[in-house]
Amino acid sequence: MAEAGMGFLEQLKSCIVWSWTYLWTLWFFIMLFLVYILRVPLKINDNLTTVSMFLNTLTPKFYVALTGTSSLISGLILIFEWWYFRKYGTSFIEQVSVSHLRPLLGGVDNSAPSAASAAGGDADANRQSVSECKVWRNPLNLFRGAEYNRYTWVTGREPLTYYDMNLSAQDHQTFFTCDTDHLRPADAIMQKAWRERNPQARISAAHEALELNECATAYILLAEEEATTIVEAEKLFKQALKAGEGCYRRSQQLQHHGAQYEAQHRRDTNVLVYIKRRLAMCARKLGRTREAVKMMRDLMKEFPLLSMFNIHENLLEALLELQAYADVQAVLAKYDDISLPKSATICYTAALLKARAVSDKFSPEAASRRGLSTAEMNAVEAIHRAVEFNPHVPKYLLEMKSLILPPEHILKRGDSEAIAYAFFHLQHWKRVEGALNLLHCTWEGTFRMIPYPLEKGHLFYPYPICTETADRELLPSFHEVSVYPKKELPFFILFTAGLCSFTAMLALLTHQFPELMGVFAKAFLSTLFAPLNFVMEKVESILPSSLWHQLTRI
Repeated sequence: MAEAGMGFLEQLKSCIVWSWTYLWTLWFFIMLFLVYILRVPLKINDNLTTVSMFLNTLTPKFYVALTGTSSLISGLILIFEWWYFRKYGTSFIEQVSVSHLRPLLGGVDNSAPSAASAAGGDADANRQSVSECKVWRNPLNLFRGAEYNRYTWVTGREPLTYYDMNLSAQDHQTFFTCDTDHLRPADAIMQKAWRERNPQARISAAHEALELNECATAYILLAEEEATTIVEAEKLFKQALKAGEGCYRRSQQLQHHGAQYEAQHRRDTNVLVYIKRRLAMCARKLGRTREAVKMMRDLMKEFPLLSMFNIHENLLEALLELQAYADVQAVLAKYDDISLPKSATICYTAALLKARAVSDKFSPEAASRRGLSTAEMNAVEAIHRAVEFNPHVPKYLLEMKSLILPPEHILKRGDSEAIAYAFFHLQHWKRVEGALNLLHCTWEGTFRMIPYPLEKGHLFYPYPICTETADRELLPSFHEVSVYPKKELPFFILFTAGLCSFTAMLALLTHQFPELMGVFAKAFLSTLFAPLNFVMEKVESILPSSLWHQLTRI
C-alpha cells in the first residue's frame, strides 16, 4: 500500500514537473486570468489606485535613493560573484541553480562522475609522475619533403618552427648515431649531416654518404626531406630497409661483445624500427590500410619493448579507417592502462567507441526528460574524461577552430597534441553517426567538473600551467594558440555587471535630473502596462456583460 502511495506521488510529481517544463506559458496566462477575475474580491483596483496615488506623491529624492540603493546592491552582488568565481572557478548563483534548484525541477545532472572512475583517477594521479612540459615525438608526424614542403610551396608559410625542427635534429642524433660511427665513413658523414641546419647541406651529405656505401640513415634523410611524393619516399625507405636489415643482423651477432657493440646494436635497432614504421605509414597514406595494419602489428610483436615510438597510436588510426572497432577496443584494452601515460588518441578513441553505441539514437531533449541510460552515462563520462585530459580537442573536432598541419613534436594535453589528433581523427568522428552531436551536447559540461584552482587534479594529474608557453614554441606564428585554462565568465557575472552599470547610470542621471527622470519613470511604467490594459479591454468587450458580471462575483 505504501509502495502504491509512493508510486502515485512520484507520478504526480513527474506530471507537475512536465507541466511546468512545457506548459509554463499556459500556467502564466491562467494565473493572470484568475487575478483579473478576482480583482474585485482582492480589491486590486483599489490597491492599484492607492499605489498610483503614492507614486504620484513621490519626490525626486525618492528616485535618487531608490536607484542609488539598487546600484549599491547590484555592485555588492557583482563583487561577491567575482570573488567566488576567482576562488572556485564558477558562479555562485549558477552553482546554486544547478545543484539545488535543478533537481527540484526534475533536471538530471549528467556531469557527475562515477565513484569507480573517480577512484581510478586517484590511482592514476598517484602512479603518474611526469614532468609538466615534456615534449613527445608526434607518432603521426608528416614527411618534410612530401607534405610540409609542399604546403610551403603552395601557401608560402612555414608549418614548422625552428624549435620543433631543432628537437627533431636532437632526436635524429639520438636514434641514428652512436660512438662507433667514425669507424664507418658513410656513418661519419651522416653524423655531421644530422647536425647540419641547412636542408640542402643535409641532402648533399646524404648523397655523399651513399656514394661511399649503402647507408640506411642516408636513405632515411632523403626519403624524409628530398622526396616530393609519398611514392618516392616509400621507394627510398625500401632501399633503406634493405641496408638497415643487413646492419642489424651484423650488429646483433656482436651485441654482447662489449658496450661499444651494444650501443651500435641499439642504434641499428632504432634505425630498423623507424624504417619499418615509416613504410607502414606510407602504405596507410597510399590507401593500403590493411597492409599497413599488418606491418604495424608485426613491428609491435618483433620489438615489444620500444614503446617510446607509440606505434599503437598509428595502429589505432589505421584500424579506425578500416572501421574494425572490435580490434580498436582490443588495442585500447592493452594500452589504456592505469599505469601507462595517457594521450589524446587513447582517451578520445575510447570516448568515440562508447559514443558509437548510443550516438545514433541520442537526443538531448529525450535524455533530459527521461534521464541517461547506462550506456549513455558511460559515453558521457568517457567524453568528460577525454576533455579533462585535453580540453583543446573538441573545438577542432566540432570545426569551431581551423586546423593546421600538425607539428613534428607535441605537448601532451596541449594545443599541439589536439591539432595532431584532430588532423587525423576528425574523419573517424564524422563517420560515426551522431558522435559529434553527442560531443557537442556534453563536452562543455566538463568545465564545471574540472577542479579549480589548477593545483588540484580530478581524473588525471593536475593540468600543467606551462603548456601555453611550450605550444607557442611548437606551433607556427600564424596559428592562434588555444589557451587553457581560460574559463569564460559565467552568465550571472556578466548579468550582474550589466545590471550594476545600468543602475549606476540611472542613479547618476536621477541625481542630476531628478524631475525629468521622475517623468520618465512614470511614462515607462504606463507604457509597460499599456499592453495588459489593452488586452483586458478587449476581453471585456468580447465577453457578455452578464457572464463577466457572474465571473467577477465568484
